[in-house]
Amino acid sequence: MRRSKLEMYVDILTVLAHRGPLKLTHVMYKANVNCSVLKEYLEFLIKQGLFEERIVGKARVVFAVTPRGITVLKYFKELKQVLPIVEEARNQTPIPY
Repeated sequence: MRRSKLEMYVDILTVLAHRGPLKLTHVMYKANVNCSVLKEYLEFLIKQGLFEERIVGKARVVFAVTPRGITVLKYFKELKQVLPIVEEARNQTPIPY
């Protein structure tokens, strides 16, 4: 089943929140997202203030979650706990008539 854009944003947030600052390829593999799509999503998340780019060493770029990103991730987790019915409905197969 395909993930929605929101689910992919949350997956990326989760990876960076739990694994710390990571290079683009590591985020790509851990979040299971295509590289071109990941670049687009990271750009959006950076504009929202949820991530930041950091330069480590001479020219190594890593991505790190911001405190605002941690807060947003907590809200998503709370929302998922409050709305388990939505997840159950997605996992059920439609009944043919």
